[in-house]
Amino acid sequence: MVKLIMHGCNGKMGQVISKIVKEDPNAEMVAGIDKYTGIANDYPVFESISKCDVEADVIIDFSNTSAVDELLDYCVEKKVPVVLCTTGLSEEQLEKVKETSKKVAVLKSANMSLGVNMLLKLLQDAAKVLAPAGFDIELVEKHHNQKLDVPSGTALLLADGIKEIRPAAVYNIGRHENGKRTDEEIGIHSLRMGNVVGEHEVIINTGTQTLSIKHEAHDRSLFAEGAIAAAKFLNGKAAGFYDMTNIIKD
Repeated sequence: MVKLIMHGCNGKMGQVISKIVKEDPNAEMVAGIDKYTGIANDYPVFESISKCDVEADVIIDFSNTSAVDELLDYCVEKKVPVVLCTTGLSEEQLEKVKETSKKVAVLKSANMSLGVNMLLKLLQDAAKVLAPAGFDIELVEKHHNQKLDVPSGTALLLADGIKEIRPAAVYNIGRHENGKRTDEEIGIHSLRMGNVVGEHEVIINTGTQTLSIKHEAHDRSLFAEGAIAAAKFLNGKAAGFYDMTNIIKD
């Protein structure tokens, strides 16, 4: 039985994860962290992680960037592994994540979906094959109108995957200026509308043909299930940096 703390428990994802864990015989939500305490939960809720006095095996984080630094400090102090799902972190915060992973186990992923991580693999395989012919690549991501970070962490994850194959690639986010695209440009476009859970499409054009690879998330439980699986994986793991590829291989 893995004991979990939900960091951001009263947000949309926090509530979905809590409901799934409630029905999971191998996991238990023992505490939650959220500045908003107006939702009744089956576990104690603290306004900040520093006030939490409940012991747990792993923390699942779906909060916001302003809460991540305190969370990482807590994880180091208490030696608690963390599944870090908050996106939009600054360069300084990303560096702090790396430093934290030297002391406790950290699993960070911009997207907890198995499908998205498979999309990343397919994208990299396609880039390797099409690279000799040269190609233009565009990323289009769609999310609900309450999402804060632009572009999405998943869009950047996919773009970074291309950059591993094409190191000279540069990102053109939103394409606000007139002018011809460069050969190494990756266009990234963000749409915010309604209650769209998440859509990511990668379009590759070689001049003679177009390849389009798309992933659509229809329900937030998709990400919740991935986060819970990641927490179970991380339970008892040694300090280090992990991602969803470790879950797939395990």
